[in-house]
Amino acid sequence: NSRGTASLLKDSISFTDFSASGLFEGHDLLRRGFTSVKNELLPSHPLELTEKNFQLNQDKTNFATLRNIQGIHAPLKLQMEFRAVKQVQRLPFLHSSNMAMDILRGNDECIGFEDILNDPSQSEVMGEPHMMMEHKLGLL
Repeated sequence: NSRGTASLLKDSISFTDFSASGLFEGHDLLRRGFTSVKNELLPSHPLELTEKNFQLNQDKTNFATLRNIQGIHAPLKLQMEFRAVKQVQRLPFLHSSNMAMDILRGNDECIGFEDILNDPSQSEVMGEPHMMMEHKLGLL
């Protein structure tokens, strides 16, 4: 009975397992670089974790101070403004300075490392607009 065998095979293998974003997804070297188990397990320097979480720790400290001074409404309002600013983004192939986020954090008058060495003309992010949009929308 060939019909019974075909229906058994069709029912036992789901087609979602073979999709590009599923179980058999390949590692994209162009977007993610080379993989290294050592880099995934251990930080490369003792201060790396502190530097990665610096902005988060600074925000928590500022929210706690703001709550102690002005009450619960002030940090909640600021967090809602942060969330609203993060949702508004440019297209993925256009450089964004995130000026609104800098203004909310009070960094708009400060000159930092990223202001000098973050030249958009030297950025490797710029690519083909259609490919980047398809990747962002999950079509690629």
